[in-house]
Amino acid sequence: QVQLVESGGGLVQAGGSLRLSCAAHGPTFRFYNIGWFRQAPMKEREFVAGRDWADGSTSYSDSVKGRYTISRDNARSIRYLQMNSLKPEDTAVYYCAAQKRVVPSRAAMDYEYWGQGTQVTVSS
Repeated sequence: QVQLVESGGGLVQAGGSLRLSCAAHGPTFRFYNIGWFRQAPMKEREFVAGRDWADGSTSYSDSVKGRYTISRDNARSIRYLQMNSLKPEDTAVYYCAAQKRVVPSRAAMDYEYWGQGTQVTVSS
């Protein structure tokens, strides 16, 4: 069993930065791939960034590539999403999720555990 708790959301002006944290609880969390997703009002949940637990490789959606960075602190079982150069269209509820797959997936349905979400609002 894995429990995830996000934090770090808030209100920021366009061009600003935020760092989201995903604190994990569970004895085998380090063996899970991590994904960050977001969901804006009236839109589907979309993949933003992911990290493979085995080799540490990362992947990003085209909309955030070059602006967002996913990282980890294994000692404290925390995963981070650093978001720079934020735009109003980045406004959404952001979720971290965990999956136990050999090949990481970007599909929300493939993630087994989810956090409660944290709101990110970017003003223009």
